Amino acid sequence: MLDSIKSLARQYAGDIVNTRRHLHAHPELSFLEHNTARYVADQLKAIGITPQEGVANTGLVALIEGTKSGSNTGSRVVGLRADMDALPILEANDVPYKSTVDGVMHACGHDVHTASLLGVARILHVLRDQFDGTVKLVFQPGEEKAPGGASLMIKEGVLENPAPVSMIGQHVAPNVPVGKIGFREGMYMASTDELYLTVRGKGGHAAMPDNLVDPVLIASHIIVALQQVISRNRPPASPSVLSFGRFIADGVTNVIPNEVTIQGTFRCMNEEWRAEGKRRMVKLAEGIAEAMGGSCEFTIMDGYPFLKNHPELTRRVRAQATEYMGPENIVDLDLWMAGEDFAFYSQVVESCFYRLGTRNEARGIVSGVHTPTFDVDESALEIGAGLMSWLAVQELSV
Repeated sequence: MLDSIKSLARQYAGDIVNTRRHLHAHPELSFLEHNTARYVADQLKAIGITPQEGVANTGLVALIEGTKSGSNTGSRVVGLRADMDALPILEANDVPYKSTVDGVMHACGHDVHTASLLGVARILHVLRDQFDGTVKLVFQPGEEKAPGGASLMIKEGVLENPAPVSMIGQHVAPNVPVGKIGFREGMYMASTDELYLTVRGKGGHAAMPDNLVDPVLIASHIIVALQQVISRNRPPASPSVLSFGRFIADGVTNVIPNEVTIQGTFRCMNEEWRAEGKRRMVKLAEGIAEAMGGSCEFTIMDGYPFLKNHPELTRRVRAQATEYMGPENIVDLDLWMAGEDFAFYSQVVESCFYRLGTRNEARGIVSGVHTPTFDVDESALEIGAGLMSWLAVQELSV
């Protein structure tokens, strides 16, 4: 089976690259992936697979049922996920497949993920008489935007009928050389919550502070004080990040405004601490504002939970990847405080989320995700499709 998968991955490599280039040239933003969904559906139908369309509006689900024993009754089901959305970034790359949509770009590799999973569909459809069980292909919208396409697809039953015993996902890794695969057991990626604060006071002439309630000063105290929630209330073994990227006090040199708006992000890897940290931040901010004569409206937009790789599944998948890739091409990953909505799957079903190396310094392919110059070494696509196919059939035989 391993040799057959590798052979088919090589055979389809050119088609998979062409699929990625088409997707890259025609990106669509989160939850607006209408043309992308139609394209994916057409590709699946051309293979001989009829997908379920319109899941979470622009998502698709497709099944590949193994027929080795002639019956699929009571067999295992393994889910494979790819996300399809792009980012609001103006591409700066000068490549033949450059984005044709001004200000929209596949800058996080979702074109690679979708093309790879379509490659899996090609490979496993050909080999379906050589395995038992069902592979559930999940083409997901809206990974980049809350509430996350994964949460919506789960609500619409993607983990049911049939129910996968595990979910496997892969993500490009521009910091990992092409040809290598990265794994981490347990905690891997952080929860992501968005913080919105409006601090109100009484503005006026900056030369007469005794007549004012200065919201700029109040907001400054709040930002500094909130860091003590991380440094003094967080469990020391639980990674957390609190950052503020937007602070607007729309006055001038001699005018204090009536209000200040602040935006930030809170990230951690413990759901109990996540809830407690948010509660403490709200209480502290409101208390400081009141003590200084003003008020603080603190709104939190709950984002994705933290992503946990099931230890036993991840060890098993890592061993399977080692067999496919060779031990020299398997690397360990550090904790990553970025967020991923694959985390929703990991909170419900045994899951493994690994990284596909795409870096090639010799070719200048070194830019990080979410940047205008992000690109990948496309030889990763053959690896991505072949490896995921191998992992799926191996998991079906456990």
